[in-house]
Amino acid sequence: MRLKDKVAIVTGGNSGIGEAIAELFAKEGAKVVVASLGASQKDNIAKTLKKMGADYMMIPTDISSEDDVKNCFNKAIKKYKRVDIMINNAGVLEKGLLPVDKFKIEDWEWVTKINTFGTMLCMKYASNQMLKQGGGSIVNISSIAGAKGFGGSVYCSTKAAMLGLTRNTAMRFAGTGIRCNAVCPGSVLTPMTTSTSSDLDKDMYTAMDNYGNLEVGICKPIDVANVVLFLASDESSAITGQEIIVDKGYSL
Repeated sequence: MRLKDKVAIVTGGNSGIGEAIAELFAKEGAKVVVASLGASQKDNIAKTLKKMGADYMMIPTDISSEDDVKNCFNKAIKKYKRVDIMINNAGVLEKGLLPVDKFKIEDWEWVTKINTFGTMLCMKYASNQMLKQGGGSIVNISSIAGAKGFGGSVYCSTKAAMLGLTRNTAMRFAGTGIRCNAVCPGSVLTPMTTSTSSDLDKDMYTAMDNYGNLEVGICKPIDVANVVLFLASDESSAITGQEIIVDKGYSL
């Protein structure tokens, strides 16, 4: 019960890594708010949380809309009175892993609006609430794409931005009780990654192959969730402004 009675908002919490985080947090005693586009009681995570007897909310949220983000926080705070943990997991991936010489403007606008702007909106409202209550933990789900450059140019740019924002936020709130860290998953089997596997740019994939070991295996969502749990809990109270790569050694 490492998160007993803590209130956690998990964006993109109805599938993949976010779903694993939401379920694990509930097992550890947290009150879980699943903020996701189209979130409903029909989602597998809602059924799982209900079966567990967890205290949870499902709030449909487009993180690129400030009205949606504000609504999410208002509802969570109205019910639970506080927000102790903010997990910025929601994100999108452009098709094809296109390198910088081939990227599309529409991809950049769409992915950046969600991965960068949407994450910043959630961090804005989370940090304001955490300041009022005297602390909290923000964990951003970045990627090996942001830390090492493996991936499409657009996705890499947004995930690298998350790392810069993580350090900037940790510096801003040092000493206030608010911590901010990032987790950088490598290859993880999720609905988002499997939907793009047949549409990869060969030049970019070959370049990645030259600098990474593609034979080390694929991480599972729970592998990432376990690291996120540590950063969200009080066990990591001395850690802020850091990024942790979870990739089974792929990038070594």
